[in-house]
Amino acid sequence: MKQFGTFFWRISSAHVITYFLAGVLAYYFLDYQDLLGTAPYSYFMKPMNSVAVAVGPILQLIRGLVFSIALWAFRDIFLNTKHGWLKLWGLLIGLSILSTTAAAPGSVEGFIYTTIPIKKQIIGYCEVVPQTMLFSLIVYYWYKIPGKAWNIISIVLVSIVFLLSIMAVIMPRP
Repeated sequence: MKQFGTFFWRISSAHVITYFLAGVLAYYFLDYQDLLGTAPYSYFMKPMNSVAVAVGPILQLIRGLVFSIALWAFRDIFLNTKHGWLKLWGLLIGLSILSTTAAAPGSVEGFIYTTIPIKKQIIGYCEVVPQTMLFSLIVYYWYKIPGKAWNIISIVLVSIVFLLSIMAVIMPRP
């Protein structure tokens, strides 16, 4: 169980940190406030000032657990092989971005079954492709070059993300 606990922490903290970073950058550089506040995204996405969006980074620990359970059986393939990070990244792009089981924007199903213009669908790639690459690199190199510094940095950064999320939840909403 200790091995899985370590794996869970590394997967989850890498996910929380990269998810938050990518989300903040996307908010500012891709103008997510406007994009998600207009049709067709405004029909199914909560507004940026909702409590759900504020608490979202904290709840990424749940996704971290799901990722950990799903990836556990395949960890040797991407942790103990040359270019393992690339294998993990390819897996994430294939299963999490391009081939979701729903008609999510930016997925093959989204292109086929939704009326969302392709340009509006692929803008999300600017967020999720770098995020999954950074996640894959962090996980891979955390195992290749282990050290106490990784743990300290991850604890500090995850704590900052949690505190910022909590502050966003308790702050007054416009």
